[in-house]
Amino acid sequence: MNLKIGDKVIVIAGANKGKEGKIIQTLRAQNKVIVEGVNMVKKHQKPSGNETGGILETEAPIHASNVMIIDNKTKKRSRIGYIIEKDKKVRISKKSNEKIN
Repeated sequence: MNLKIGDKVIVIAGANKGKEGKIIQTLRAQNKVIVEGVNMVKKHQKPSGNETGGILETEAPIHASNVMIIDNKTKKRSRIGYIIEKDKKVRISKKSNEKIN
């Protein structure tokens, strides 16, 4: 998976198609990502200790193939490529050939 925490992505498939957000967590073993404010689900939680119960809204994981990174320069979705720079592998945007932070 070439996506990292903090990348700004857009959903390209599914019920949340077109929504944008930042990646807040990656689940590498399952090849999924959790995007801030996208794929919201309601979770029923019982009160425990000093926490109150109720219905909470939280983000659910999305498969990594259903999101694409947003290019900083063109503000459009782009694929991720790699170049080797000073013995270090660097991610680049295929649309504008610029480095991805």
